[in-house]
Amino acid sequence: MIKRFPILIAVFLIWFGSELFAQTPVTVVRIKYGGGGDWYGNRTTFTNLFRFMRENTNVRTAEKELTLSLLDRDLFKYPIAYLAGHGNVKFSDKEVSRLREYLLRGGFLWADDDYGMDVYFRREMKKVFPELDWVEIPFSHPIYHVRYSFPNGLPKVHKHAGGPPHGYGLFYEGRMIAFYSFNTDISDGCEDPEIHHDPPEIRRAALQMGTNIILWALIQ
Repeated sequence: MIKRFPILIAVFLIWFGSELFAQTPVTVVRIKYGGGGDWYGNRTTFTNLFRFMRENTNVRTAEKELTLSLLDRDLFKYPIAYLAGHGNVKFSDKEVSRLREYLLRGGFLWADDDYGMDVYFRREMKKVFPELDWVEIPFSHPIYHVRYSFPNGLPKVHKHAGGPPHGYGLFYEGRMIAFYSFNTDISDGCEDPEIHHDPPEIRRAALQMGTNIILWALIQ
């Protein structure tokens, strides 16, 4: 994967100056899941992230994300899905099957732990891909450099459990099908500044990292 980085950047630069994204606004699907976890949190994350992307890249985005369940027939219209929360995450058997199909057919999942969903999310994803394990992403990976450079990996937004943040990838036949940002809370960092009162430099780092994740999902 790392050896493909120069090629991917070249492709990105070609797309970046083209009309490709201008023709179809980029958005993500927020996954509505069961189990009692607050899938609906971080209400201003994508409003701000998409605005930041429109102002700092040539990517044309929607105004905000969409919300769908995994069983919604429109899920496959959108290449990027997002899941976050503080508590329990629970997929039905049908949802497990649908998420696996979505990711194998080219979809990408960004999961962001708001603090408290880790054990539940890992449990449910093991049902989706029992044969796969999460791999910690090296700092040299293009997801940390595709637009903004993060030589030390994910920025630390919130303290949570203390210690450094971690970025994990789930790979199928060489393609990253899911990215899991843990012990940082990129989503909170992208919210309106008065919600969490993060310093401007932390909030900007979160918006930049969120941009990298979306761009990587689009070009890999």
